[in-house]
Amino acid sequence: MNTRIQVEHPVTEAITGIDLVKQQLLIAAGNSLQLQQNDIHINGHAIEARICAEDAERDFRPSTGRIQQLFIPERTGIRTDHFLQNDTSILPDYDSLLAKQIAHASTRRQALQQLRESLEQTRIGGIKSNIPFLLQLLENEQFQQNKISTSF
Repeated sequence: MNTRIQVEHPVTEAITGIDLVKQQLLIAAGNSLQLQQNDIHINGHAIEARICAEDAERDFRPSTGRIQQLFIPERTGIRTDHFLQNDTSILPDYDSLLAKQIAHASTRRQALQQLRESLEQTRIGGIKSNIPFLLQLLENEQFQQNKISTSF
């Protein structure tokens, strides 16, 4: 049994409509699981982009400093989990994850388009992020068609 919530849990939440953290906390508090497998239905497609304080042009080296400009768009079909605000210090002692953007739509193509548009509008100034790399990845035809493997 793996009792921790994975970073990618918002993808499952988006396509099932089930708050996994809430369910886990209810069970930890002694409640029984109120869901059966046949209660869970998949709706559409979701994809998550992990925005990290990394410089992709320099072999994904960590990027540190202060957030000097921040704009994270609010868009239909996009969930953004983050802790950022202007003047946040990004230190080298912690995981480089800054934010997660999760797109949910009826089709994979629509979800990819929503994610692309959201990432294009996202601004995190003062440090380097992997957003340019993520945008390049989203343009890759093999990736768009989901014809990739772990060796991609």
